[in-house]
Amino acid sequence: MGLFFEYYRAADREAALVRPEASRAIEEPHGVSGFDVVEAKWIDTWGTLNKLVAIIADADLSTKLVTTVALYPSYPSPAPQSDEEWDALPDDSPYLSSVGIEELSVNVRDLLAGADDARLPMLVERWAKIEEFSAFSSVDMEYLRSVAEDLVGLSRRAREHGQQLYCWSCA
Repeated sequence: MGLFFEYYRAADREAALVRPEASRAIEEPHGVSGFDVVEAKWIDTWGTLNKLVAIIADADLSTKLVTTVALYPSYPSPAPQSDEEWDALPDDSPYLSSVGIEELSVNVRDLLAGADDARLPMLVERWAKIEEFSAFSSVDMEYLRSVAEDLVGLSRRAREHGQQLYCWSCA
């Protein structure tokens, strides 16, 4: 099983961290409601999303444009630093969970929000050609187009409401 990613917007870190173990896309069954979410399956922040942002910014694909701050489980206390500290963690420690939450930079939000709607189909075609998507079919291309459009829309709504973007991931 791989990692799964959900991008969402929230007013601040406190709001973004409500029920951190619960999917942001499933509302009431886990007691989490009110998130505007894009389910992005395996579109990770540091690789595939970074390349989409680089394409939108007309930057080299190796440029690291997506920067994040790890919020869960490391916020506000840091991760264990030694083997002894890791071994001493209780069984219910969030550090032993497969869930993580990251806050994306304002720059990422604004680059996505600023994507030109008229150019987006061409940008997605370039994105679909990255190495990570080499095994995709034309059906997958439609999925990528949908995810890109949804991420741009989410970013615009976040910017409009003075909110940040966050990524919830689960292995």
